[in-house]
Order: sequence, then C-alpha cells, then structure tokens
Amino acid sequence: MDDFEKYDDRPEELFSKPVKAGKRTYFFDVKATRDGEQYLTITESKRKIDRDGSFSYEKHKIFLYREDFDKFLAGMHEALDYIAENAPAEAAKPARSDKEEASSSYSDVNFDDLGEK
Repeated sequence: MDDFEKYDDRPEELFSKPVKAGKRTYFFDVKATRDGEQYLTITESKRKIDRDGSFSYEKHKIFLYREDFDKFLAGMHEALDYIAENAPAEAAKPARSDKEEASSSYSDVNFDDLGEK
C-alpha cells in the first residue's frame, strides 16, 4: 500500500467548527464513513510549552455516533442543569471577556455630549 492509498481511506470531513475557549480549542467535526454514515468527533486541543521551549499540542478526542446523539445530549443537559442548580453563587455568574470588561467600564459616556463645548 503506498502513501496515497493510506490517505484515500480517511473518513470524509463534511463540516468543521473550531471554538476557541481560553487556552483550549474545541473542534466539532462531522465526518462520514465509506458507507456514508455520519458521525461527530469532538477534539479538545491545548497548546503546551515543552521543556526545550518548543510547542506541542495535547489532544483528546471523542467519537460520537448517530445512534448515541440523543443519549449524549440528554446526559450533557442533565450535567449542565446540575451545575446551574448547584454552583456556588459566585461561580454561577457568566464569565466576561476582557473586551466586555473594558467596554462596560466606559458605559457612562454619553456620545451626544462629545460634539458640544
């Protein structure tokens, strides 16, 4: 088997959505088997600095098949509901980005007054 044949057997990628979240990036990839069955891979990727100063990526991957979608979502919703109902008061507040923090600290500015002297 030559290198071309190896790559030709890879699953077909139909859709990809990267989501950056702090130091991690999550990839939601829809792929299809040779038989056309679609499945989802969820990959967590975190960049690490190695001892020699070079970068590498630590990756964890979940393969989620169509027959498991409903059960997976039900379990995830149940876990998220538990967190929402049982999180300490401070942890329950939504996280704000630095951009939101900066813009909210200037919310007293009245732009109509800027042109007046």
